[in-house]
Parts: sequence; structure tokens; C-alpha cells
Amino acid sequence: MFRFLSRRQITRLSLDPPKPRPDRAGLDVVLIVKNEERHIAEWARFHLLAGVSRFHVYDNGCTDGTIAELRRTVPPDALSVIPWDQKLRDGSREIHNQVLAYAHAVRNFGPSCRWMTFIDVDEFLVPKRAASLPEALEPLSNCACISLPWHMFGRSGHTEAPAGGVLENYTRRNPDPMSDAKGLRNFKMIVDPCRVVSMKVHTIETLGEGGTCNDRGQRFPMSARDSRAFYSAEAIQLNHYYTRSDAELRAKIARGPNLTTPDAEHLRRVMRKVENIEAGEVEDRSAISFLERIGARGLAGLP
Repeated sequence: MFRFLSRRQITRLSLDPPKPRPDRAGLDVVLIVKNEERHIAEWARFHLLAGVSRFHVYDNGCTDGTIAELRRTVPPDALSVIPWDQKLRDGSREIHNQVLAYAHAVRNFGPSCRWMTFIDVDEFLVPKRAASLPEALEPLSNCACISLPWHMFGRSGHTEAPAGGVLENYTRRNPDPMSDAKGLRNFKMIVDPCRVVSMKVHTIETLGEGGTCNDRGQRFPMSARDSRAFYSAEAIQLNHYYTRSDAELRAKIARGPNLTTPDAEHLRRVMRKVENIEAGEVEDRSAISFLERIGARGLAGLP
């Protein structure tokens, strides 16, 4: 049933790259969000400290205080909020609302930034050695398309949501970002938006690139980024706090996916992924180490 439905969904969009402005600069983050009031401020503060210039937030029907928290946390000139509560179809085929938001951001906000990335509230971009994400990206200026593998964090033993933030409470992850286990190996990307020609949630094609780079600047065909030779998290690590607590995981499942999927199939896929994440976990304090390195631990509500 699900395979049949997937053939009736539009999950890839092609577009003409926008023209860059002469003064474009910085790293912009694109986010589509729904009801993340509890965690959005920590996520935004972390990425401000990591050097993000602007946040383009697509409001997918928030009914809680998510947007108010963002407005309290992010300076007004660094935040744009776009209403994005919709399910659109081309005839019988549903258009992936997240991909549509990403394509809109590239065309409308891409000309003013040097880099653009597309992540969720449960994903943190962590500079591993540099003092900021822009500094970490400086050696990668010849790469129009950088793929960062997921580092998948589980529940860290929490049944209910603990006091405090995500970073201090969830420090255990699956040890192998390149695992063949279902649902563990995937990527988010940092791109030059003025070279983007095609978008999916986890795959972005850029003009003239012929593939993608890892964070060492090594270029591979897109089809080869699943190989262990591609793996690197030396400059930037993508931490994906997929579950948070068990209670929050159950609420996440209840909200459903970005595309219309049968409930039983959605539950099965999520729980299979969780089992794989929590198999043989290792301790990972990379995000906290970054905050300590820049002298920001304990500041602005972060751990």
C-alpha cells in the first residue's frame, strides 16, 4: 500500500538557480516547523552562537507558542516567518510540503546568502574545531553542495521529557552513521543556493557540481555518498535528536509524517528506526564541547 502511495507523491522539484547579489554573505537556515515550543529557543540560540546569519521559518500550522518563542530569541532582522500550512496536489499526486518550502527559500532568499542549509528542530549543526559554522565552511568554498551524514541520537533512557534542554539530556547515539540498518544512514546538506537546480529533502543537485562533497572537501558522485569512504565529520557534525524522550517520541508519531502515509505504516517505520538507533549506543558530547570551546556553556539558556 505505501509503495503504491509513494508513486503518487511529488518529492522532487526542479528550479532555475537564483542570481546571486554582489554583497551576498553568511549562512542561512531554512526550517519548516509545527508545534515545537518546548525546544525551538534552545535550537535557535545554539545556531545563533554557531554563526547562522538568518532563519527562514516556514510555519506549518503551529498552534502553540513556537513562533512567539522564535521572535523572542532571534533578532528581528535575522528572522523571516512564512505561513506554510497546506497540502497541495498535482491532480492525485501530493506535493511534498517540505520540499516546496525549500525550493521557495532558495528562489526567494538564496540570492542574499553565500550558504544555505535545510534542517529540522531536532537537528543541530555542530562545528567540530572551528569557532563557528561560517569559519568551518571557509575551506569548502569550492564545494557548491556539501552532504552531512546524520548522527542519530536516541532516548538516552528518558521515559518522560526531562527538565533542561536537548543537548544536556541526550548524549547517546548510534555508533555508525554509515550503517546499513534501516533509517539510520541519511544526509542533510549545505549548499550554494545560487547553484541549486533540483531539490529533495535529503538530496540537492547543484549546477556544475556533478555530485557532492563531504566536510573534508572531497567530491564524490551523489550515488557514492553512501559509501564508508565518503564519511567525515571532522569540520561539521550533524546531530539528529530523532526521538528525545519516549513520551515526546509518541507525540511525534501521533503528529504523523510530512506526507500522507497510512498510520500503521508510519508507526512501524518510526519504531524500527528507533530500535536501530539504540542498538550499541556510544556517548557523544560534541555539541556541549563546542559550547565549552567558545565559552558559551551556561549562556542564553544553553547547558
